[in-house]
Amino acid sequence: MGTQRTNDHTSAVVTGFINKTMEVDGRQRHFAVYVPRQYDPRKQWPLIVFLHGMGERGDDGLLQTDVGIGRAIRRWPDRFPCLVLMPQCPDTVYWDEAVADIDAALHKTIDEYAVNPSRICLTGLSLGGFATWIYGARNTDTFAALMPVCGGGNPEDATALARVPIWAFHGADDDLVAVEQSRAMVEAVKNAGGDVRYTEYKDTGHNAWDKAYSDPKTIKWLLRQKKPR
Repeated sequence: MGTQRTNDHTSAVVTGFINKTMEVDGRQRHFAVYVPRQYDPRKQWPLIVFLHGMGERGDDGLLQTDVGIGRAIRRWPDRFPCLVLMPQCPDTVYWDEAVADIDAALHKTIDEYAVNPSRICLTGLSLGGFATWIYGARNTDTFAALMPVCGGGNPEDATALARVPIWAFHGADDDLVAVEQSRAMVEAVKNAGGDVRYTEYKDTGHNAWDKAYSDPKTIKWLLRQKKPR
């Protein structure tokens, strides 16, 4: 659980990494929300949705907070003046079969917190990087930007993906997800007229996420994005 602080004219606000529950298809599911220390419900906040990799699947609602963006938040909380939603994929499926979990966690977070609907962004790593490309392409009306890390997607989604700014990352020597996966997606979105950046790290292997999420420029870029009204 997080710490507590009190704002004038508001009740105590719980901040930090908050354990949450929801019901999906009759099952209780766990997820987490990071609430910044300075959170004030009287104003709207940007929201980053983070989708974890294969190793963090499960039902404890915790594993996904310790890899990728969660680890960066713990090291540099001042870089994250935003809400961060971290759903957890069941360990028997991939994200494409857990879309209901993402949807339910997102809707619950929007209901419970002061989220700016024009500033919701999506990012994910590895398995979650694939989901960022694929789920993001199907929800361009929701997300202001996408940040897929060491994933891949469907090049035929390029026309949809071209509607939102994208910054993709991959390790040049990734031995689990071929770097060509990201290269192909970036090229397809470029050809569709999209606003897409691409960073490829040398001598990094599969773990491109520590470099991506620890770079303050990437988070600043993500938080600058806003959907036009």
